[in-house]
Parts: sequence; structure tokens; C-alpha cells
Amino acid sequence: MNMDNNKLIKLFEDILDSSLIVKGDDLKSRFYHIWKMDIPLESVCLLMPKTTNQVSEIIKICNNNNQEVIIHGGLTNLVGSTKSDKKQVVISLEKMNKIIEIDEISKTITCESGVILEDLINATKDKELLLPLNFGARGSAQIGGAISTNAGGLRVFKYGMTRNLVMGIEAVLPDGTIISSLKKLMKDNSGYDLKQFFIGSEGTLGIVTKVVLRLYPLPKTRYTSIAVTNNFEKVLDLLKNLEDKISNNLTGFELLWNSTYKQMVSEKTIYHKYLDDNFKYYLFVEFMGTDFENDYKKFEDTILECIENKIVDDAVIGKDEKEQLNIWGIREDVAVLADERKFDQQFDISIPVPLIGEVIDKISRELKECVGVKTIFPFGHVADGNIHFIIGKDTDSEELKSQINDIIYKNTELVEGSISAEHGIGLDKKKYLIKSRSEDEINFMRLIKKSIDPKNILNPGRVI
Repeated sequence: MNMDNNKLIKLFEDILDSSLIVKGDDLKSRFYHIWKMDIPLESVCLLMPKTTNQVSEIIKICNNNNQEVIIHGGLTNLVGSTKSDKKQVVISLEKMNKIIEIDEISKTITCESGVILEDLINATKDKELLLPLNFGARGSAQIGGAISTNAGGLRVFKYGMTRNLVMGIEAVLPDGTIISSLKKLMKDNSGYDLKQFFIGSEGTLGIVTKVVLRLYPLPKTRYTSIAVTNNFEKVLDLLKNLEDKISNNLTGFELLWNSTYKQMVSEKTIYHKYLDDNFKYYLFVEFMGTDFENDYKKFEDTILECIENKIVDDAVIGKDEKEQLNIWGIREDVAVLADERKFDQQFDISIPVPLIGEVIDKISRELKECVGVKTIFPFGHVADGNIHFIIGKDTDSEELKSQINDIIYKNTELVEGSISAEHGIGLDKKKYLIKSRSEDEINFMRLIKKSIDPKNILNPGRVI
């Protein structure tokens, strides 16, 4: 039986200063998602520990009292992972925001899990190093959340998912045990790779408190291009051509469909329309290198050759930082798409790269037949097969929501894709997990969860 809330909070007050505990009416000032700041947080209380030991002591109390715990990071997730109710305790890692060390020789950064991703990017840049993890929510997302969801982003096909950047982890298990392995080793085959239990498990197996991330030498040059075509085969031809000519420098290859580009450069936004809005596909290409004298010419010659060979119909290159910020804003500022309608549904699917064109066309045709669907905005990381949808609606009816889900996930399942490329499963996608994983795989996940968290207190109900 759960302990009385007042007695439970009293136990937390023995661990944390009162300023680190939010309770009662003060919870109305907190929220569970940065896009839903008008909805007050529901919780027994919100705790803001400053150290791993404090997290451990809190979790021991919760485990001893069968108290469910929900973990908050930057609150940018898109699958309902940070929702809570009045019977659950919320732990926010926002106060665990120290950068512990940047090792320029090992090319690593060690930090606490509450550090904002953009702060990590800037800190490493100051040391002439690159943290390649990069996505639209980097100004709010915390690195612990990125690890727990195995976040992707704009440079996955070059550098891999978050999993590929994590070298060491410290985490607190559901019974309060601290597992710490903050090594900087490229090679370590000494038994099970325990950090993998926490990467991508969405906080259901442990709370990540510290991390060691791999860094790369900071490129000296960066150029961006937008190219257009009306044929998806030409999209693939462009990718192949760029991989042949500038593979070592190709760090981004993103795709917007016509409806998405048109919305992003409409009069409602701040973004400049570099190319006409009557093409079907808009490709965003990023080139990063180290040769000041020759990189721009190399990139320009490659793009011009693609136009001359009719691989693309037209293209522009953004040379200075202002132009590049504008160009990538067109790709990244997805809030513009979500704000077009009062209600929206967002999707994050993986599709075999050669099938992207036909599958997205089929999904779009079927969505247009749904009464209540007003806008359809596809975009994504085409080089790694990850496509996003933001679908605008004027109603939030469960019937329409289910109809849209069924269209997206049915077509994904038909081509053996994934219902979640990088956002995770959370609460919202749980019933559809069977479309991407077999029953045996899901049962194995349940076995792992039950073995590590037998009382099911940590982020309960997420994923499985």
C-alpha cells in the first residue's frame, strides 16, 4: 500500500532542501511538455535532486513504498513519456546540469544528464570539437533524455544515433543502486555492455545521471544547399552522387515535401523562399570540411554538376552563417507546422529508403480521404529512412486519431518499417508496438523490465 502523501514528502524533505521540492498549489506552475505549458502538472510532488546520491536516496524511498516515479528531462518528447497523475512522484533532472570535463585528447565530454544539448554543442565548439548530435529541440532537450530515447537528428547517417556517441554512463536502478561506468574507452569487451540497457529504454530500466560522450574534430567549413526535383528517383540519384563525390564531407541530407516547404516559406514565417514552391521535393544538403581554400569550390562544382546532369532541376547554396540559419530553419522549425491547426498528430516512422516516395504518396492519399484532416506535412531524414509527419486537424476526436494512426502504421508495417525511428514508444505508441516487434521480442522486453524493476515503479506503462 502506498504511503500517505504528506509522510512521503516528509521523507523527501530529509534528503532535499525545500527549494528543490514543488508540491501543492505550486505544482500549477509546472507542466509535462514544453508545448503544453498551459496544462498544470499532476503529481504527488516534483523533486529536483542535484546529485546522483540524492537520486538514489529518493528512488530507495519510492521503491520501499511502492511509489511510482516519472522522470522529466527537457520535456520535448512526442510520445507522452512525461505525463503523470496525482498518485505519481516526478523527478526532474534540471538541476543536474554540470559539464564535468572536456577531454581534448580523448575527444570526450563528461557531464550530468540535465545539461541542455545546445550547451554541450557550444562548449565543445569552444574547444574546437564537435558533438554531432543535432536536432530541432536542442535548445530545450537534455542529454539524459536524448540518451534514454536514443535520439536521432540531422546527422545520423554520418555519425549514427545517440547510442553511437555514448562511451560511458552512470545510472540509478529502480531499487536505488548506482551503476557507474564513466569510461572513455573505444574498446571494452569485458562482459555485458551495461550502458545499452539504459540507452533507448525510455527511463524504464534506470535513471541516467551522468554520461561520457564521444566527440569529433570540429570542421572548419560548413556549406548548405537546397536542391529541387519532382521525381523521387532523382532524390536517390542525388544522394548517390553526393556520396560518390563528397562522401567524407556529406553530413546532412534532409527532405521536405511540397506542402511542408510551402508552409515553411509562407508569409506566416520569417524564412526566405530561395526556390519556387511548385516542386514536389526539396533537398537540404550539409557539407562540412577542413579546407578553407578548396571546400566551397568542391561543393559548388558538385551541386552544379548535378544540375547540369539533370539530377536536380535547380539548387542554391547558402554560404554565410545567416543564410545557413535561414535554410536550416526551414527544415527544423517544425513548430510552424504544428501551429497551423489547433490539434495535430506527429509521426516518426522508418521506411526502407528506396520505398519512401511511393509509401509517403500512398499515406498522403489515404489521409486526404479522412474527414477532419486539414493539413499533411511530411519531412525527414531521407538518407537514413526516417520520415516525420505533422498532421493538422480541427478536432481531437479519438475516432479520427485512431483512423490516422491506423493509416500511418498499417502502411509502415506493410514494408517492414518501424513505427518509431527516433522518438520512442512512450505511452502513445504502446498499442502499436506489435506492428514493429514480434510477440517474442515484446515478451523478452517484459522479462528484462520485470527483472530490473519487479515493482514496476520507474516510468510505469511506458513502452510495454
